[in-house]
Parts: sequence; structure tokens; C-alpha cells
Amino acid sequence: MRRELMDLREYMDERGIDAYIVPSSDAHQGEYVADHFQGRKWLTGFTGSAGTAVVLGEKAGVWTDGRYFIQAERQLEESGFDLFKMGVEGVPAYDRWIAQELQGREKVRVAFDGRVINESTFRKIHEAFVNMEVEYEICEDALEKTWNGRPNLSKVPIFDHDSKWAGKDREVKIEELREEMRDKNAQMYVLSSLDDIAWFLNLRGEDVRNTPLFYSYVVVEEENTVLFVDMDKVDMELEDELNNTEVDIMGYDEIGEYLRERVEGKRIICDPERTSRYIYSILEGGKVIDQQDHTTKAKARKNEVEMEHTRTAYLKDCVALVKFFNYIEENAGNGLTELEAEKVLEGFRREDESFYYNSFDPIAGYRDHAAMMHFKATEENTYKLERKGFFLVDSGGQYREGTTDITRTLVMGELSQEEKMDFTLALQGVIDLSTTRFLKGTTGYALDAICRRPMWNAGLDYKCGTGHGVGFFLNIHEGPCGFGQRPSYNNPLDEGMLITIEPGVYKENRHGIRHENTVFVRKSMEGEFGEFYELETITFFPIDTRAILVDELTRAQREWLNDYHAKTYEKLSPMLQGSDLEWLKERTKAV
Repeated sequence: MRRELMDLREYMDERGIDAYIVPSSDAHQGEYVADHFQGRKWLTGFTGSAGTAVVLGEKAGVWTDGRYFIQAERQLEESGFDLFKMGVEGVPAYDRWIAQELQGREKVRVAFDGRVINESTFRKIHEAFVNMEVEYEICEDALEKTWNGRPNLSKVPIFDHDSKWAGKDREVKIEELREEMRDKNAQMYVLSSLDDIAWFLNLRGEDVRNTPLFYSYVVVEEENTVLFVDMDKVDMELEDELNNTEVDIMGYDEIGEYLRERVEGKRIICDPERTSRYIYSILEGGKVIDQQDHTTKAKARKNEVEMEHTRTAYLKDCVALVKFFNYIEENAGNGLTELEAEKVLEGFRREDESFYYNSFDPIAGYRDHAAMMHFKATEENTYKLERKGFFLVDSGGQYREGTTDITRTLVMGELSQEEKMDFTLALQGVIDLSTTRFLKGTTGYALDAICRRPMWNAGLDYKCGTGHGVGFFLNIHEGPCGFGQRPSYNNPLDEGMLITIEPGVYKENRHGIRHENTVFVRKSMEGEFGEFYELETITFFPIDTRAILVDELTRAQREWLNDYHAKTYEKLSPMLQGSDLEWLKERTKAV
């Protein structure tokens, strides 16, 4: 049993706490968070990006999704935490599990840090205890008391991301939001989501690893806009720039007092999915209007400037990847490891001056390691790359021109018929969804089955979404769009949304395969039956034809593949030379 778990239980016992909940999020409900907020990782030893830990007096559990089942099983061994596989039949949600385990008690005390649990989640927790007498302690950050050496928050300055990159001035974005406030007869709008704030004010920071975010809140009222941020991170030049656009600055920790003094009698808009229970409890002093943030939808619809920059970023990224995969093929079998390969790839990306850093920790999985969807190589577990099997690399970069995400599965040597079939089925899913035309208003939930159909026909599936939204020099995972089987993917797709398509086959202890391209949603045609959209592929990088069972492809799929490779060579070849150019030429030959 982990020492951290024992220390937390001691803390709970001293304060009469029956259940303590530790999610993966920060005070702004982010998926990727600063080290300061990675309490679930510290407590459990499970390093996946998604999951919730619950600690009771005698039992403890971690809930995570299908991306992390294999990884979590290994990392939670002898930790004192049981694994609960979300989405699997018969596995209760953590709030229901708490209620079941504590059933029969006269009174129950449930605690959590109210900053890191959003309002929607709190309501679901409350529903689970509807037949029990429960006391909530929502301001109890137990980790602050038990986490020795907890990392501090960053002090790196934030910087301007002006309209040359953003395509729209912050003054325009503020006025558009105020227009929505007027439509809803609201006098205040509270933004908590970090990527929404960065997009809204055309600012970027470095508080969160791999993502240019900064910890902050924004409050917009009828006559003023206030950014709440660590003022040490705002230099005089930027402060003057913000003041010139009528954005005032206050200290990050002043948000609570500011709201308490101003909410009474006001109609206030906020998103309960993105607003913490702590902030929401203050807003309840006024009249709260729950809705998805205006900025979430507006941010997802990239404008033409953002789209053109993003296309450039993907071409730059694919050039780096050509150099990388050529290097891998030349050096496999010479002692090169997965971990070393990650560093080589980052080195090739850094050759471009607009590259900032990785957009997420790369996944470089050889053979059975690739069966773990979010495998992380370490000094202890890294494999040497040999000339056999598959090598899956899922990676991306943060460029000033945009955020990239691409996965390719490289043939390292001899393959089985099963491996080739799995590779081909995943490719067919990419092609089928990429070539689908659909009616305006269609959701990613409705389209998801198109990508899965080839695998389903073969009795295969993958336990994750098919694709996620991508930000513009922002989050690698961006809502509200995506492709997936869960109702959370029920937002209609709209023009300018940037989404990945990434089906895969994951067979534990054998192999993992994934192909990932990124697409823009674009207008296609309009007629008597309405307006239709299509998907514009902006990832141009070879798909390893050595693993494709060509006879399994339909004529249309084969034509798509050959056309895709012809375009890939046309776009990348002017930026390559020598053996890298020869590698590209060989890998884009028609089949």
C-alpha cells in the first residue's frame, strides 16, 4: 500500500471524513494540468491523464476509461487502489460506489477540493446520495496538508497572441460575448476555462506542460472586463496593451471576493461543466444561467487565418516526421530505444524556429507496448527497436502556426497476416470517415460508426473515441467537437472545426496499431435538401503500404490512398532532400 494513501486516511480519520474524492482536473477543469494539481497521480501512482481516485476508510479505487485499462492495471498493483473500468458493464460510477459502500450509515461526510470539481459533477455526486444524509466539505484540500514537496505554480510571463495569428482582435471577441449577454438579459459572464480565456483575450502562457495556458479567470460585465491572474506574470507592456483594450487586471486570488461583492441581483452566465463548485457556490448569490460557454463554440470554429496557419503547421510537422521515420528505419536494430526515439523526434521538430514544444507527451510504443493506447516509455520499461513488428508513434507539436497531432504505425520488419489485416481495417476506417459527406447539424456521435464499421464487420473494436477537437496553438484536446460513441459527442459539427480521425486495433501483449489524420469541417454543397459538409484532410504523411492487404481495399479506398500519397509527395518533397526525399518517394508509391 502506498504511503500517500495511508497519510490521506490518517488525515480523513482525524477530521471525520468518510470519503475523499480526487479528480484529475485543476481549478479550471482542465484535462492537462500543472504539476501542482496532479494530486491523483501523486496519490495513486497512476500516470494516465484521465481518472478519478476515491478513498474510503477501508477501500480505495481509481476510475479511468478504456485508453488506460492496461496501463492502470500495471501501475496500480500493490498500491491499495482497485481499478474500476469506466464504460464496462456492471462497473458502477464512483459516486454510486461511494453511496453503496457507505449505505446504512446515519450520516456521511464527503470531502473534496471544491476548486477542482465542476458544478455539473457536484450535482451528479449529490444525486447519488439523494436517499442519504450527507454533509459536503467542498473547501477541503487535503492534499495541501499531506503532499510534502508539492510543486509550486509557474511564474513564467504570459505573452500576446495578436490578430496576425488569431485572425480576430480581442475587442471584437469581447463585444461578441456582450452581444450574447444582452440576448440573455445577463449582466455578468464568468469564464473559468483556461483555453477559452487564452483564445478570448488573444494571450498565451506557459503554466501547463505542453500547452500554452496560464492560470486565470475572466469576468465580463456590461462596461468592464477583468482578467484575474498572477500579476507577476504580466509585464508593463502587456498590461498597457490590455488596458488599451479596456481589460483590467486583478490578482488571481481576488476572484472570490470580487464576485461576492457584485453578484447580488445580477443574471450571470457560466458553464457548469467548466466552472468549479467553489466559484459556482458564490455565483448562486445571483441568478445563474447555465449554458455551454459562448467561447467554447466560437473557439472551435477556426477562422480563415487560423485555418491557413494550421495547414502550415501540419506541413512543418510532417517534414520533421519524414526525417524521423527515415532515421528510425536506418537505426533500428542498433540499440535505439523507444525513449531515445522520442528525443530524436523532438530534435527534428526543434529544427523549425516556430516550434515551441511538444503538444503532449509522445507515445512511442514498440510491439506490445503499442497495445497501451497511452503508453509512456521510461528508463525502466523502454524497449530496443528491432527489425520486426510494428512501431507506433503518436505525437504532436505546438507551433506558433498551430497545434498538431499525428499517429503513424511503422513497419519494422516481418509481419503476420493478422497484423496486416488489423492495419488494413484501421486504414479503411480512416478512409471511410474522411470521404463522408454529411448534412449540416450532424454530430460526431452520429458519424462515429462509419469509422468503426470495417472493424465491427471483423469483430473488432477500440475502447475510446474515434477523434477529438484540436485547438489553435492551444489544447491538443479541444471541445465541443469530436467523433465517438458517447452522448458527449452530440454537438453538431460546424465549419472550421478541427478534428482528428484515429481508429486503432489494440491487442494486449501482442500489438497496437493506430492511424491518425486531422481534418477541417468544410462546406461542401447546398441544394433542396439542405447544406452539406465534408472533411478536408490537412495531415499529409505516408501510411506504410507494406502492411496493407491491398486486395481487401475497395476500388474507391485504393484510389483515395494513391491520391493521398500523390498529394503528400507533392506537398512535402520541396522541403526535403537527400535520403529523406528518397524515403518519402519510396513510401508514397502507388499500390
